Amino acid sequence: MTGNVLNTLSEKLDRLIEVVARMAPAPPAKVDFESADCFVWHAESSTLLPVSRVNRVDLTLIRGVDRVRDILADNTRRFAAGLPANNALLWGARGMGKSSLVKAIHAHVNEQREAGQPPLKLVEIHREDIESLPKLMSLLKASEHRFILFCDDLSFDHDDTSYKSLKAALEGGVEGRPENILLYATSNRRHLLPRDMIENERSTAINPSEAVEEKVSLSDRFGLWLGFHKCSQDEYLSMVEGYAAYHDLPIDNETLKAEALEWATTRGSRSGRVAWQFIQDLAGRLGQRLKD
Repeated sequence: MTGNVLNTLSEKLDRLIEVVARMAPAPPAKVDFESADCFVWHAESSTLLPVSRVNRVDLTLIRGVDRVRDILADNTRRFAAGLPANNALLWGARGMGKSSLVKAIHAHVNEQREAGQPPLKLVEIHREDIESLPKLMSLLKASEHRFILFCDDLSFDHDDTSYKSLKAALEGGVEGRPENILLYATSNRRHLLPRDMIENERSTAINPSEAVEEKVSLSDRFGLWLGFHKCSQDEYLSMVEGYAAYHDLPIDNETLKAEALEWATTRGSRSGRVAWQFIQDLAGRLGQRLKD
């Protein structure tokens, strides 16, 4: 009788173990970093998906941001060569090419790398997955490759505490930030947090200065602050002319300028994004496809 009870318990335990094993998440698949130079992080499945065709423009087409372009390119080039480099925050006016610059410089640095130097990898992490950043960094630090983690349009709102995960990841805790990982982020906000959120902390805290320091110290984790400002009319037209020449659009320069200015007036702004939207409209009206 005792033997039968033990056998029954053993069978039930075996079935329970099988059920629990099926409920446990599958281990993350091993990433083939040789399959692509760009990847997208999916936090739910803890996987990195390769991107075969990256949405980016040639570095020469990004106009009006020469100074920040050169600073970011030099920082990226040093990092790819194994030299010290800084995390970078690209902040400022919308549509001025912040995210385009990161992707274009990544491609440019890889094209210009020395013989035998492995390609630099770009990994995009979405804003809503920031809390999984430590897990991603743990996965990447074991690799022999060097990675730029890229988060586009990064900002935090009221009652959002995920910025603390980012602060910890940027500093790396006791171990320090892995030397093969760098973080580039873009944002419309210099301190990544809305001004009224910072002001509210100042007005309600027992020690206002300490509360504000807690909030703005996040952006201090970035060694490079690169500001992007609204472009002038000449810079806007330079962008339009550069795109038109690159894509061989059959239109005379005076007509191009006049239509580009009219387009900007109807949009109420001038920026790299507005220039690109005009070029897409113009190419469509001319019945011409744009180059990849």
